[in-house]
Amino acid sequence: MERNKFFPEVNGNFAFGCMRLPMDGDKISYKVFSEMIDAFLESGLNYFDTAHGYHGGESEIAIRECLSKRYDRSKFVLTNKLTSPYFNSKEDIRKFFNQQLEWCGVDYFDFYLMHAQDHFNYDHFRKNEAYETAFELKKEGKIKHVGISFHDNAEMLERILTDYPEIEVVQIQFNYIDYKDPAVDAKNVYEVCEKFNKPVLVMEPVKGGTLVKLPDEAQRLFDDLGSGMSNASYALRFAGGFKNIAVVLSGMSNMEQMSDNLSFMVDFKPLNDEEMLAVSKVVDIFKGMNLIPCTGCRYCVDGCPMGILIPDLFALLNAKQNFASWNQNYYYNDILTKGHGKASECISCMQCEGICPQHLEITKLLTDVAKEFE
Repeated sequence: MERNKFFPEVNGNFAFGCMRLPMDGDKISYKVFSEMIDAFLESGLNYFDTAHGYHGGESEIAIRECLSKRYDRSKFVLTNKLTSPYFNSKEDIRKFFNQQLEWCGVDYFDFYLMHAQDHFNYDHFRKNEAYETAFELKKEGKIKHVGISFHDNAEMLERILTDYPEIEVVQIQFNYIDYKDPAVDAKNVYEVCEKFNKPVLVMEPVKGGTLVKLPDEAQRLFDDLGSGMSNASYALRFAGGFKNIAVVLSGMSNMEQMSDNLSFMVDFKPLNDEEMLAVSKVVDIFKGMNLIPCTGCRYCVDGCPMGILIPDLFALLNAKQNFASWNQNYYYNDILTKGHGKASECISCMQCEGICPQHLEITKLLTDVAKEFE
């Protein structure tokens, strides 16, 4: 197993995300989780990712019981995160951090991320000196690398990386559907990471599992490749093929998913030209399914008196119809309407419709957005 090109303590470029662990009823199955950990480590890989909010706090406990108690600390790399609901002062951060070490059964974290950074909670982290505290903990040897996980646009990421150049790594949502999606802004966010020379950790490479079950027309494109590889393989290998990607995370819930992912990520090969063309056509199919044929020109945004980010809200509605995941609601409520107008706040001035090159009935469509998200 090759060492990671950015972090030599990491083997390969694939990580075990512990947000969707195997379940036995309403409890994590320690038996299956332990078996999956064994298979993962036996393959030569060693990176695990968790956060206190995963499985209602039970993910960290499962890490302790199934990983930390069963393997020497030198055998695995562990990431944890600081999430805004769990602190209201600088003192709270240290207390919470020490609890996380205890919950996970370790005495240090290899990576510690300021969790889900966006323009809404960033000020909370700054006010309570969260970044400064993490850097102090690094000096004390309790953290090896300080980074962030990020859910906002490229402009916000540039601000954070400018404010805190000591940040070593950035975790972003990155997959072939979101790559050019104006709402998630993945391509531009990735390019900011490149600009600041920050290695990238990928979350949601299969968009919460929705890039595994594809429309029939899209499925035929991958079947016609004749490779026998899974839909997940094209999504994970797409994400891992970019030069500044350090690690691709996958939240695996059973041994079948684990075995499939290991089959192509242990001996990683990026997508070839034929596969990349097929992925591009799959993206086009999804775009063709959109309810709203907005091209994202953004002419409508500048003249909107209510400051509604019209193309972004349309992209979210399209994505909600295609994928129906929690992400669209999160972006609507916590990203795109914070400091901007909600769809329901449209005053029907019609300025947007007068300038739209696609001649969309924007005012009517915004009522659809409001109905879906509000």
